[in-house]
Amino acid sequence: MTEATRHTPGTPCWVSLMAHGLDATQEFYASLFGWEFSPGPAQLGPYVRALIDGKEVAGIGRLPADRHLPVAWTPYLATDDADATAEVIRSCGGTVGVGPLDAGDAGRLAIGSDPGGAVFGIWQVAAHRGTAVHGTHGTPVWNELLTRETSSVGKFYQALFDYEAEPAVSADFDCLTLRLAGRPVASLHGVGHAPPRSRGSHWMTYFEVEDTDAAAHQVLELGGHVVEQPRDGARGRLATVADPEGAVFTIVRSESS
Repeated sequence: MTEATRHTPGTPCWVSLMAHGLDATQEFYASLFGWEFSPGPAQLGPYVRALIDGKEVAGIGRLPADRHLPVAWTPYLATDDADATAEVIRSCGGTVGVGPLDAGDAGRLAIGSDPGGAVFGIWQVAAHRGTAVHGTHGTPVWNELLTRETSSVGKFYQALFDYEAEPAVSADFDCLTLRLAGRPVASLHGVGHAPPRSRGSHWMTYFEVEDTDAAAHQVLELGGHVVEQPRDGARGRLATVADPEGAVFTIVRSESS
């Protein structure tokens, strides 16, 4: 287990879920990942922060009853200036749906979408530094964009931050790895017309688990479902699952664990 330091702009630094049933959602993730919870900024409405050993890992908020928005995990990318980054999002063909706005003294945020429609957040740190611990069960370990093709959307993200984009060696895969100062921080995966129509292009958050097969079975016991069965992949043994409200995420036992 390692503790986070300052996040270089463009680094995924936080993940947040907006759900309808806040209490039931907390129970699901507490059972699956061992999370405990503390209140988050009041400016965000009903919102809690998930903790492991007292350190912040992720956020969960309640969707307004009159808003029929998809229940999904959203990654936040670190920025030194949320307002300037929001302007770049707009100028490069993306949209900004929320903010920029202050989350109390925690920081400043905006939520936008890329030209393919995938939703992501940006976070300008103040008191809240983002995910504070990595490398243990229940912590975010990776973020991957599933989109139709990586060429144009890759240029969009490179315009936002100083990413180096490394294409996959194989001609059979449309994949880009985004790097900052040589370090891989996220990936883009072109899947043609394969994304489910209900979700379209979207970011996928990976959470570290001690045992992928056992965790996938536990998801079922807790009322969720398995979207893709446990399998071996480049990042380790992984499975794609969904919580009881349908928020999709990937669980992985990393090869480095």
